[in-house]
Amino acid sequence: MDINLINTGDVYIAEVISAQIEVNNVQDALDIMANCAYQEAERIILYEENIIDGFFDLKTTLAGDILQKFSNYRVRLAIVGDFSKYTSKSLKDFIYESNKARRINFVTTKDEAIAALLK
Repeated sequence: MDINLINTGDVYIAEVISAQIEVNNVQDALDIMANCAYQEAERIILYEENIIDGFFDLKTTLAGDILQKFSNYRVRLAIVGDFSKYTSKSLKDFIYESNKARRINFVTTKDEAIAALLK
């Protein structure tokens, strides 16, 4: 896993880059959060392909558990991916509400992620 720091002039955004799944559970998310905070980044970009599939099945509660940690520690997160492939109405509602609140954002491109994290 590599962390690319994006300096926006006001804040650092950490972009997590990896060819494998990095978030399998809550502890993995906390470890990434701590690593990024150590590098002075309180805003993080993760890619859908680096998150275990169970995250996107709300019945597992993994998404809620992980995103609650981001909220508790006041770390903003953007998840980049193609979410149109998920057919669950509850997941679509979850994504909609998350984007509305702006702490957690589900977007389709890195540029959208940066823009969302700077709002």
